[in-house]
Amino acid sequence: YRAKVNALWSQKRTMQIRRLGWTELKLSTIGLGTWAIGGGGWKFSWGPQDDRDSISTIRHALELGINWIDTAAVYGLGHSEEIVGKSIKRLRYEPIIATKCGRVWDKDGNIFGRLKKKSIRSEVEASLKRLKVEVIDLYQIHWPEPDEDIEEAWSAIADLIKEGKIRYAGVSNFSVEQIKRIQPIHPVASAQSPYSMLERSIEKKLLTYCSENNIGLITYSPMQKGLLTGKFSKERVQNLPEDDHRRRDPRFQEPELSATLKLVEDLRSIAEKNGRTVAQLAIAWVLRRPEVTAAIVGARHPSQIDETIVAGEWVLSKGDITAIEALLEKHQRLVTKTP
Repeated sequence: YRAKVNALWSQKRTMQIRRLGWTELKLSTIGLGTWAIGGGGWKFSWGPQDDRDSISTIRHALELGINWIDTAAVYGLGHSEEIVGKSIKRLRYEPIIATKCGRVWDKDGNIFGRLKKKSIRSEVEASLKRLKVEVIDLYQIHWPEPDEDIEEAWSAIADLIKEGKIRYAGVSNFSVEQIKRIQPIHPVASAQSPYSMLERSIEKKLLTYCSENNIGLITYSPMQKGLLTGKFSKERVQNLPEDDHRRRDPRFQEPELSATLKLVEDLRSIAEKNGRTVAQLAIAWVLRRPEVTAAIVGARHPSQIDETIVAGEWVLSKGDITAIEALLEKHQRLVTKTP
């Protein structure tokens, strides 16, 4: 298997590779997201997940040219990191590993934010053990909560970089103002935020700030938790497992759900004209922005990788971008009920 991975990597797919800001990390424009791989039984799960499928998915992603994996301690309350660790164990090629801290849980599975120095140091050690690695390539504060402790957490992470436990440090779900507060302590390598056709708030300030300050920008949920894959219907939403957090997501409820399903059908014609799927179109649309280093694309089965990885090689035409923008404006008017 190791020989197969290295042989495939030596062939080098045509997927784009972009440098992460000022760092030496070079990321495939699609990274593998492992939120759902955390499995069921916790507050933000995606429902039950077979660990064998998870391991096959991770290894298949590496075989096809994805060179980095994004996870977090809280995904599955440690389980996602454990599965990533099992998947990459003894591989000659070591993918870039990005994980996150600042979300902890008690014995009953209750999740809360904690950014104290002692907690951060404890989380790093636990993640290193679960991932079975000696150093974490990119360590990110998952959420800036509590806000008053972000400087303390960032100082602790800066110390861990000096100690060699972390290569680079980034933030997730931070505002520009919060990034500016911690920059004097230690340079921010990357910022991670949601970005999709339905969630465009980073276009207001974060895209420009990261570009001007040479900070890598990683985006997540390019397919809006599956809504922009072209594979959802009202019936499928109704049949989501009880512990799938999407059942509580406003975007999966009316009236927004119907409006989004209509948008997806309109997007389908653009995708099919190019011989692509709606999912591939959604990912390629996010990657159209030069400020975006890479997009995190989640997967639970190897077949999903076969589809989505193609988006990393697709550069949208100006005509398609214009057509998509018109559809998004129409969708926004429908959602907000403006004339």
